[in-house]
Amino acid sequence: MSFDFDLFVIGGGSGGVRAARVAAGETGAKVGLAEMDRYGGTCVIRGCVPKKLMVFASEYADLVHDARSYGWDLTEGPFDWPRFAGHLNRELDRLEGVYRNLLKSAGVETFDARARLTDAHTVALSTGETFTARHILVASGGRPVRPDLPNAGLGLVSDDIFHLDALPKSILIVGGGYIACEFACILHGLGVEVTQYYRGAQILRGFDEEARGLIAEAMRTRGIDLRTGTDIVEIRPGERAPEAGDMGLPMQERAAALAAGPDPRPAGPVRVKATNGDEKLFERLFFATGRDPNTSDMGLEEIGVRLGRRGEIAVDAYSQSSVPSVYAIGDVTDRLNLTPVAIREAMAFVDTVFRGNPTPVDHALVASAIFTQPEMGTVGLSEEAAA
Repeated sequence: MSFDFDLFVIGGGSGGVRAARVAAGETGAKVGLAEMDRYGGTCVIRGCVPKKLMVFASEYADLVHDARSYGWDLTEGPFDWPRFAGHLNRELDRLEGVYRNLLKSAGVETFDARARLTDAHTVALSTGETFTARHILVASGGRPVRPDLPNAGLGLVSDDIFHLDALPKSILIVGGGYIACEFACILHGLGVEVTQYYRGAQILRGFDEEARGLIAEAMRTRGIDLRTGTDIVEIRPGERAPEAGDMGLPMQERAAALAAGPDPRPAGPVRVKATNGDEKLFERLFFATGRDPNTSDMGLEEIGVRLGRRGEIAVDAYSQSSVPSVYAIGDVTDRLNLTPVAIREAMAFVDTVFRGNPTPVDHALVASAIFTQPEMGTVGLSEEAAA
């Protein structure tokens, strides 16, 4: 049977791009790739790269303060978020261009479209095009999720942080994982008043007990209002405050604007009630409460691909799904959601499928880093796991 492609990749993130360009450029396979959003995926566009640029920006206030002790005459000024965001977006545009050029130079045919599987060897695109492929690789990544609470849509998620028009004066971050803790430190360093709620007894579950205790202590010392054993039970739109533009309105129109009641826009203030009964108004609410794989409406279950409870694609040690022609790598499998891991899985996939060298990936004891302030890195077993 002949196919349009030897390999069709769904997803233009780090794992998908690596698999596509190596299969095409080094093994001579005919490869197609579909990406419905921006090339680069979570890490380049909505995660690691923009987050680390924000980390660097957030550290400068302390550096300027410390520089005075070393003979420098520097003046601290307010952080210019719009200026920084402009630089950030230009860098992301540049990196996306790099990813597109890597695919083009390797001979990969790309499609800016959403892809859906209609059978074990056929992919239908949102453009109306349909292609067949001997092998299909799903590398569609994951997405942040909000809790199942009324008005949860008023809260931001990590994808939204990089697109703010302005930094809020105050923010409540809900969650205790590395994303929540990193953004708590980042936003605090940029001058935002940060409160963080986590329902567990200690942040950074799964990391070394002593190390995560030191991080929590350092966050509180820096001025972050970190409250463990605390969750939210109610979210309401905050009362609308008069805006600068409102003050120029005639009195009757201004009164009507103020009488309009709660502001339904996510940009408005949010009133939150906690499990301990505390109720407080925050300019912004940010959920860092987990991520789910991007597998909805892709036709996977309809063609027999087995999914897990959260929608993750179940794969074997060689990234093969329950349908032999369909493979999956990266966050969509929910094995270990790290960019270097997705890239390693991509290389192992190419070795297995196109080089005749079956290659599993060892997911044990993978090094990782957390960009809190101070930062923390880990590799191997924690003291508790080794005991």
